[in-house]
Amino acid sequence: MKVKKDIENVEDVHLMVDTFYAKVRANETIGVIFNTVIKNRWAEHIEKLTRFWQTVLLNQYTYQGAPFQPHSVMPLKAEHFNIWVSIFHSNIDEHFEGPKAEEAKIRATNMAKMFENKIAYIQENNMAEHNSLKEYLNTVKS
Repeated sequence: MKVKKDIENVEDVHLMVDTFYAKVRANETIGVIFNTVIKNRWAEHIEKLTRFWQTVLLNQYTYQGAPFQPHSVMPLKAEHFNIWVSIFHSNIDEHFEGPKAEEAKIRATNMAKMFENKIAYIQENNMAEHNSLKEYLNTVKS
């Protein structure tokens, strides 16, 4: 049995992010959404999310950005967030244990709920500024 430790450094954060997104990519429900949006930019995405979680969990301020905006135009529903959170929690439990590991699960759950609520609001209200952002992101991805 593998001995687990807490999330202590950027190498741990990278392991957390890399193994998590490998599972996301392989998931039949949410993998297709992420793979369609990210395409062949997974290495860049993993690096960006490693910096995000390094900032969140280790208080090492290496991430600059607005994580919600790209997600705001994705066709995500509650079921997608539930799967995302489930994969996140099981991945943490597979690799880590300790206060930071628990903090990561709490923060991921809270972030997913916030994103879910904001996206549902946008989708229900068909907000024009987000439609413009979606059009812009589609031109950038091309």
